[in-house]
Amino acid sequence: MFIGHFAPAFIAAAAYSRGPKLGTYFIAAQLVDWAFFTLAMVGIEKMRVDPNATAMVPLDLYFMPYTHSLAGAAVWAVMMGIIVAIWHRDKMGGFLAALVVVSHWALDWLTHKPDLTMAGGEQTYGLGLWNYPEIAMPLEIGITIGAFVYYVTRSRGPAIQPMILITVLMAFQMLNWFGPEPEEANMFMYGQALFAFGIVTAIAVWVGENRYFTQRGGLAAASL
Repeated sequence: MFIGHFAPAFIAAAAYSRGPKLGTYFIAAQLVDWAFFTLAMVGIEKMRVDPNATAMVPLDLYFMPYTHSLAGAAVWAVMMGIIVAIWHRDKMGGFLAALVVVSHWALDWLTHKPDLTMAGGEQTYGLGLWNYPEIAMPLEIGITIGAFVYYVTRSRGPAIQPMILITVLMAFQMLNWFGPEPEEANMFMYGQALFAFGIVTAIAVWVGENRYFTQRGGLAAASL
């Protein structure tokens, strides 16, 4: 799953409008992937190209206990939650950011082949929806569009920024699905992933800075 990970970010930003802005939740949504690709660059976590891995994704993610185990994701979530709570002086915002981080593992569990663990070790988990494109594709598009609509309809502001964001998200997803398959897992591939995360996060920051939420009494207030 790629853009589907941002669905919880949209929901958190809209549901708790007094909390952190959208960009913060976008970082939380892909925090474990930011960490994974960074660790892969230095050989700590590992992946390889395998055309037979799944029908949709030709990648064998065979060693990632520090980011994609449930325990690992929980540690990243706690760190993110503490940082957000202190930075924004908002415990609820920190809690929601932590939940968004952990949601990454749950969504990966739906789509990955069994390559996720609880805390490292041999036992692996994953429902493997990447082997069923007719389910995985509409699911990812559906939850992303649904969460985006929820965010936009609960907020006010110029339409151009959110439309650019959803267009870029969809373009990256189409490239992810239908673009050329990688020949090997290397620094260029890891850099591409981090670059894509950076682009969509930067646009999400821009969106969050320009969206306002209607508070009780009909007053419009910026999310904090």
